[in-house]
Amino acid sequence: MTTFDLVIRNGMIVTATDKYIADLGINGSKIVEIGTNLQGHETVDATGLLVMPGGIDGHCHIEQEEADGTIHEDDFVSATGSALLGGTTTAVCFASHVPGRGLVEQFEAYREKGANSRIDFAIHQIITRTDDQTIHDEIPIVAERGAAGLKVFMTYDDFHLADGQFLQVLEAARKSRIIVSVHCENYDAIRHLILRHLEEGRTEPHGHATSRPSSVEREATYRAMTLSELVDQEIQIFHVSCPEVAAEISRAQSRGVKVVAETCPHYLTLTEDALKRDNFEGTKYICSPPLRTQAQQEGMWSYLRSGVISIISSDHCGYTFDGAVGKGRHGRDADFSLIPNGMPGLGTRLPVFYDAAINSGKLDLTDFVRLTATTPAKRYGLYPEKGTIAPGSDADLVLWDPNRVVTITNDLFQSNIDYTPYEGLTVRGWPTKVFLRGTLAMEEGKLVAMPGAGKFLKVRPS
Repeated sequence: MTTFDLVIRNGMIVTATDKYIADLGINGSKIVEIGTNLQGHETVDATGLLVMPGGIDGHCHIEQEEADGTIHEDDFVSATGSALLGGTTTAVCFASHVPGRGLVEQFEAYREKGANSRIDFAIHQIITRTDDQTIHDEIPIVAERGAAGLKVFMTYDDFHLADGQFLQVLEAARKSRIIVSVHCENYDAIRHLILRHLEEGRTEPHGHATSRPSSVEREATYRAMTLSELVDQEIQIFHVSCPEVAAEISRAQSRGVKVVAETCPHYLTLTEDALKRDNFEGTKYICSPPLRTQAQQEGMWSYLRSGVISIISSDHCGYTFDGAVGKGRHGRDADFSLIPNGMPGLGTRLPVFYDAAINSGKLDLTDFVRLTATTPAKRYGLYPEKGTIAPGSDADLVLWDPNRVVTITNDLFQSNIDYTPYEGLTVRGWPTKVFLRGTLAMEEGKLVAMPGAGKFLKVRPS
C-alpha cells in the first residue's frame, strides 16, 4: 500500500459538482489519490469538517500604485496573510499603468513586489492609455508573460477610457487571446451628478451612492457589452452591484455575447444605509459601484443561482480609516467626491459569503465552491491545477468548520488596514486549516506560511 506524504482523512470533500466523504492522499504539492483508508507519513483528521479547494480571489488591489504617487496601504505580506486567515490561497491583483512608465516595465515591477506574497498570485494589467506603444507593442508582451487579463475603467479621472480607446483595447486583447475586465460606470453622468450634489450642498458620504445610481452602471454595462460584441472579444464585468445590471448581462448572454460577471460579498450583505453613519464612519463604506438598497441586494441571488453571475471576488481595496493616505487624507470635512473609493475584504470574503449563502439556504455548498474557486480558476487559466480537488491538482485546500460561530473583528485578519466593514457581524462557518500546495499555511488563526511562500502564476492564453 502506498504511503503518502500527507493524508487528510474523513472530511466532506466539496467540489463544484460533488460532495462526499473520503481521504485525500498528497505527495509534495499535488493531490495524488482520493479514496478510503489511505496511509500517510502525516495525517490530518478532518472528521466533521468540509474540505474545499482554497479560495481564488480574482479581484484584489494590493500594494498598487496610483496616479498621484500613493501606494495602497495593504502590501503583499499583510494582504496575503489576511487572505490565508480567511481561506484564500490564490489572489489575482493589479499592476498599474501610471503616466511616465511603460506597460511592461510596470508589469514586471509589480511581479517583483509579489515576491513577498504568502499565497500564489496572478496579475491583471490595468490599461489607462492607448498610445501605439501600449496597444501594438506592450499588450502582446504582457499577455505572453502571463497576465491574467487586462483591466479597463469606464470612470475615474485618472483611469477612464473613451469608447474609441476601449475598442482599441478590445481589438488588441483579441489578437493576444486575453480577457478584458471592465469597471462599468458612466463617467460623464457621474461627473454631472457630483457637480449637482455639490452645488446643492449634499456633501455627506451618502452622496456617493446617490451620485452613482444603478442607471449609470447599467448603461455603461450595456455599452461595454455592445462594444465587445462588435469586436467579438470576451469581457468580464467586474463588481456587479444590482439586479438591473445583472439583467442586462443575462440578456447579452442569451444572444451569445461573450460576457461573464462577478459580484462581491458587500453587495449581498451591506446596504447604502451604511453610508449614512455619523462622525465620518460612513466613509468606511464608500466603494464603486456603491452599495445599493435592501431590495436590490435581495434581487441579486437569483442571478447567482442561474450562473449569470459566476464569480465572487472581494474587490479588496484597503484604505485605512485613520492613516495619512486613507479615507481622511483630504480631511474629515472633505466632500464625498474626495474620499478614496474601496473597502477591505480579502480575509472576510469566504466567511461572509458562506454565512449569507449557505446558512440562509440560498445556495448549495457546490455553488459556494463554484463561485469562489472553480469558476475563477477557469476564468483566469488556472484550472485544473487550481480551483478543484482532483488527482493532479495542486493541494490548495481549506478545512472548514461549518458549525464554528465567530464574531468578526478586524484584528482577526492581522491586516495593515485598521478596519473591516463587517466589524461585529457574527457568522457561522470558519476556516480552521489552510494548505498551500500541500504545505500547512494557516492553522487556527495562526499564519504558518512566511512571506515569499507564494509564487507567480503565469496564465495560459484563453
